[in-house]
Amino acid sequence: MSQFQIQTERMQNGVAVVLVKGFLDAYTYENFEKSINDLFEASTYRIIVDLSELQYISSAGAGVFIGAIGTAQENKGNIVILRPTANVREVFELLGLTQIFTFSETREDAVKAFA
Repeated sequence: MSQFQIQTERMQNGVAVVLVKGFLDAYTYENFEKSINDLFEASTYRIIVDLSELQYISSAGAGVFIGAIGTAQENKGNIVILRPTANVREVFELLGLTQIFTFSETREDAVKAFA
């Protein structure tokens, strides 16, 4: 089992970058959900989630994204997915989430997606 980690970095333009590492599943999704809710409580609704080091995501993990994007968009924000691994992108595709979320390959393009 991979070590699960979350790191949050706030950028000066009101955007937060959340790096998620390891496995996002039924055992770890609550930690991720708390990190997102902490950003919402701090009135941060423009969030880039870097999935370049996420090895696995379950439906429970994907559910956090589904719940969060509505809150972000209701507050004039959004959630942009940055560099998902092939396995993780496949799960997003299978769940139809590639139609809902913006995906980006660079941090610069992810920031531009909020414009």
